[in-house]
Amino acid sequence: MAAESAAFTPLTLPVLPLDDEVVLPGMVVPLDLSDAEVRAAVEAAQAAARSEPGKPRVLLVPRVDGTYAKTGVLGTVEQVGRLADGDPGALIRGRHRVSIGAGTTGPGAALWVEGTRVDENVPDPLPGQVTELVKEYKALATAWLRKRGAWQVVDRVQAIEDVSALADNSGYSPFLTTEQKVELLESADPVERLKLATRQLRDHLAEQDVAETIAKDVQEGVDKQQREFLLRRQLEAVRKELRELNGEQEGEESDDYRARVEAADLPEKVREAALKEVDKLERSSDQSPEGSWIRTWLDTVLEMPWNERTEDAYDIQGAQAVLDAEHAGLEDVKERITEYLAVRKRRVDRGLGVVGGRRGGAVLALVGPPGVGKTSLGESVAHAMGRKFVRVALGGVRDEAEIRGHRRTYVGALPGRIVRAIKEAGSMNPVVLLDEIDKVGSDFRGDPAAALLEVLDPAQNHTFRDHYLEVELDLSDVVFLATANVLEAIPEALLDRMELVRLDGYTEDEKIVIARDHLLPRQLERAGLDGDEVKVEEGALRKLAGEYTREAGVRTLERSIARLLRKVAAQHELGERELPFTVTEGDLRDLIGRPHHVPESAQDPAERRTSVPGVATGLAVTGAGGDVLYVEASLADPETGASGLTLTGQLGDVMKESAQIALSFLRSRGAELELPVADLKDRGVHIHFPAGAVPKDGPSAGITMTTALASLLSGRLVRTDVAMTGEVSLTGRVLPIGGVKQKLLAAHRAGVTTVIIPKRNEPDLDDVPAEVLDKLDVHAVTDVRQVLELALAPATSGAEPEVPVAA
Repeated sequence: MAAESAAFTPLTLPVLPLDDEVVLPGMVVPLDLSDAEVRAAVEAAQAAARSEPGKPRVLLVPRVDGTYAKTGVLGTVEQVGRLADGDPGALIRGRHRVSIGAGTTGPGAALWVEGTRVDENVPDPLPGQVTELVKEYKALATAWLRKRGAWQVVDRVQAIEDVSALADNSGYSPFLTTEQKVELLESADPVERLKLATRQLRDHLAEQDVAETIAKDVQEGVDKQQREFLLRRQLEAVRKELRELNGEQEGEESDDYRARVEAADLPEKVREAALKEVDKLERSSDQSPEGSWIRTWLDTVLEMPWNERTEDAYDIQGAQAVLDAEHAGLEDVKERITEYLAVRKRRVDRGLGVVGGRRGGAVLALVGPPGVGKTSLGESVAHAMGRKFVRVALGGVRDEAEIRGHRRTYVGALPGRIVRAIKEAGSMNPVVLLDEIDKVGSDFRGDPAAALLEVLDPAQNHTFRDHYLEVELDLSDVVFLATANVLEAIPEALLDRMELVRLDGYTEDEKIVIARDHLLPRQLERAGLDGDEVKVEEGALRKLAGEYTREAGVRTLERSIARLLRKVAAQHELGERELPFTVTEGDLRDLIGRPHHVPESAQDPAERRTSVPGVATGLAVTGAGGDVLYVEASLADPETGASGLTLTGQLGDVMKESAQIALSFLRSRGAELELPVADLKDRGVHIHFPAGAVPKDGPSAGITMTTALASLLSGRLVRTDVAMTGEVSLTGRVLPIGGVKQKLLAAHRAGVTTVIIPKRNEPDLDDVPAEVLDKLDVHAVTDVRQVLELALAPATSGAEPEVPVAA
């Protein structure tokens, strides 16, 4: 109890202020007595010690920015003498913490205060967590001391077992700030103080590791630059020695570019621009990024075929033979290419090759459904003309820089696709196929279709400027072929600069010729079969084209032939079939399954769509060519109270308006046609277009809807072999529409034999192949009454009309 009471005995001590310095218990520090406050405190302590036993005692108090800390350290003056530099000094040892109280008086000029010793309760024995904390601190302190090479201090730290003394030992750490040391001093709980010291030491080690890593990376970078510099100087020395050994003159890289530019066959303006860039290269340093840009630009310019041109093959008959051999049908395109070659030949014969700086190029737009041979036609055109062929895929391109190129100052800048196509072709007059031009999009990076306006304009493209090259490029001798599936997706301004050639699809006879002469030999080779091993009869090819595929092109037909041949090859390898083998029409079901497209005329009369009143067959144009479109109509039950017109099948606004017009016409003129129009006023009308997931729009289904409603009201069936197309007016006139050729080809594929078209579309029949017209009975009409007379079957005598009713 005596010891405990002594611990709380008030102390009266002289204050020794420490500016920006903190002494913790257990530390021994030398202090300079030249400072008046330090000397006054030591002298006051010595004077008081003469009347008390023991060494002189002072209170060491940190003073930060003129403010004293609340806690100090009782220190004993161990020795007074001279410091290493000869100045008077005192050696003071910190003993324990003292809580500072009120000021008092004492001998000497020092400031005296009253204080109370801070009691530090250390648990005995130490809990497990505190033991682990002691181990962690010692491990961190040991790691830090070893990095500094203070091996003699490691053993002393490891020997400290007291928690308070171990925490206060961090006062020797030079990396702690004054504020951090004051925080340690004012922390009374030894365990909390040790946690604080451990955290401070851990943070310092982490910062030190990061600093060491950065310093190491910097040093490695410097070493690499120095090594690279040394190796380059050695390489220059070796090259110099080799040049001297071979008797060559020393020259700079810029001199090499100058010689290449002067030796190249460049247009005058391009040569001037290239020499200016060589001058810049000579003035720039090796480390300048501009030097690499100039070198890349000069390499691109020197690789361009500025004056390279292939001689056109002016054998017109030979070109015609090449086109006929590689493509069946497509007479419009073949005629256009033949005309182009004939005109070029006559101009060359008369010395009219270049007029006004422009040559006689061509820009054609091949528009048609997929699979009709638009892309492959480009290669055939190049073959027929004796020119190089380059294909530029534009599907999904949304960046204007893809066409015009990037500015040279951008990192990774490249010329546009047109310039790259010319460079790839190696001549200034290739055939360039711009594939899928209708799939070009636009976003925040610009509109590539707008950038194509200059490329495809015969009046401008002889001075085309790429953003990367920034010199004029003559594209007037290039034959551009652009392909597209949908004409409406091409911007009008771009379409105006191209000559439109439509490829509306193949007839069944043309498909058989293509399959026999092109598709079958190619697929036999891919299947590893010989023409003598497997033969396919023409009847089988006709059934494949008519019933297994229904398309404008021949892609699905080729896939069906490939599947057929794979099946035969597999059966032969399994020992199930002997070769040679001839595929007949009857073998198709066993080899590739049942047909997918059976004509309505070939189906059972009870299963046909038009086997009930209110269903008519129309014709439409889609992105895949022409197609057959069915229209169904029904009347609501009078008891339901439904009225008005309901339209379903994902229809556009124009088609909805056509339905309204058809209904209005029948309501106003139905009596003349002997139709029960009262049903139209009192009951709801529902018109549906099957294949509801496919969007549909356009006015050409007007007479089809009118016929379906008239069939519904009269109870007369629509003839199965009749299909129709045409816009209807409120007065019953049949107005012209577009896509007649595609629609007639679709009717022919579907097995329809009678087609109704508007009278004003009669001139369009000249575009329809003769073999298709021979198999179709085409009626050109001007009025809806003529349509109904042709399309509706005669009424059954003595029978009441059966009108389908919608629930």
